[in-house]
Amino acid sequence: MIILDENIPRDQWEELRRKRVPVKKIGVDIGRSGTKDDRLIPLLHRLSRPTFFTLDADFWDRSLRHEGYCLVYLDVERNTVAVYVRRILRHSALNTKAKRMGTVIRAEPEGISLWRVRHESEEYLSWE
Repeated sequence: MIILDENIPRDQWEELRRKRVPVKKIGVDIGRSGTKDDRLIPLLHRLSRPTFFTLDADFWDRSLRHEGYCLVYLDVERNTVAVYVRRILRHSALNTKAKRMGTVIRAEPEGISLWRVRHESEEYLSWE
């Protein structure tokens, strides 16, 4: 399940849907509008292996790693969110749920940084 935070612009959400990316959005398809950050993690725990995309830097925190979900902080321009969501989902190191689970990811134009469960060092991946 691919979940978009409320802070993802509507046009980017609609672009993903036009490209047939099966996304759900907080406050529209799942959860309540205005859900606070501290309530999003328990929501993710109740879902089946979600990948959560956000523009909120607070989610770029290695202490949030968990085997049951993936967090992706998009450190990109708001009008490029759909492009980067698709790039993450197609990246050879992240293109399946199994590969993404247990990671906290920071995607930026220069590349991808990530923390994995049971790893103490940050990894860096280049865009393919």
